[in-house]
Amino acid sequence: MTPLQPGTGPIRSTRYLPASADDVLWGRLPCAADAPALSIEAGTEVTIDTVSHEGILEDQGRDPRRFFAPYDVAVLDDAVALAASGYERTFGVDGPHVVNRPIEVRGAEVGDLLAMTVVETLPRVPYGVISNRHGRGALPGEYPLEGGVHSVFAAVSDDGTHGLLPLVDGGPPGVRFPLAPFLGIMGVAVAGERRPHSVPPGRHGGNLDINLLTVGATLYVPVQVAGALAYVGDPHFAQGDGEVSLTAMEASLRATVRFDVVAREDAVRRFGDLVGPLAETTEHLVPTGMDEDLDVAVQDCVRAAIALLQARFGMEPALAYAYLSAATDFRISQVVDVVKGVHATIRTSDFVA
Repeated sequence: MTPLQPGTGPIRSTRYLPASADDVLWGRLPCAADAPALSIEAGTEVTIDTVSHEGILEDQGRDPRRFFAPYDVAVLDDAVALAASGYERTFGVDGPHVVNRPIEVRGAEVGDLLAMTVVETLPRVPYGVISNRHGRGALPGEYPLEGGVHSVFAAVSDDGTHGLLPLVDGGPPGVRFPLAPFLGIMGVAVAGERRPHSVPPGRHGGNLDINLLTVGATLYVPVQVAGALAYVGDPHFAQGDGEVSLTAMEASLRATVRFDVVAREDAVRRFGDLVGPLAETTEHLVPTGMDEDLDVAVQDCVRAAIALLQARFGMEPALAYAYLSAATDFRISQVVDVVKGVHATIRTSDFVA
């Protein structure tokens, strides 16, 4: 494939945000004090170039051309420019992720929900990287086997549908797994003048790493500041539930997202009084739970699911609890982002009109 360099190739929307050093935040997420990079009406689609942090981080040399040179692949110009820009960040203190500077959605008010619908995800390159770092991941005392970081290059099949990995380092591809591109970070700005770290997710959304947020899915996030100040980032080509090694197949996407506002009264009628993000796909309602303790995250997700069923379908809580036990999967979104995530997959087809 021809790489989607900045401003080249298909750009679905007339509103376009590149990923130049002036258009992104690196390692932190927007807060109320951040000026919007773009101001739109509700219902507008925006095409956003996202850049993967893999290959530009300091422990990888902060030089993507050198990092990817052994693989003989094209490198994105905006990734090169960002790494070389002198962008001020502190490795090991700030997060790794790159997100767009915020998008103001006019009319969004505190108490509303911002609905972020993924309309299109175009791979910008035909490869990705999966990394494990010292002290991180599900097995922090066991991996990486050597050194502080182990980054694995993952190619994309010629037809663009699968990721490819070898069985041994330096060997030919021996593993094929399906690709399902999504944005690991989707969220809104927090109140106040302090930008939150990009790693732990929360009520603002952020680094949720819910792999169901593919094309056609919508994330609903409680608005915390006027205008919402929305952002996306952390692009993936594929991720297993748990994301156990620390990262999944991280790779840059050109994503088009539609931003809608759900007024508080309508939001309460449809979803109850949401305290955290909620996703919706063509098949599932997906409430979430988050906490540093995975047990608490599961409990919070169950409570959110019960409240959702009560609000959406008028289901009595005890019956909702029973239904969830019989028919709903509670999946681990990720266990590697300090705050662990759990999401439930409630089939909407189970509920008769």
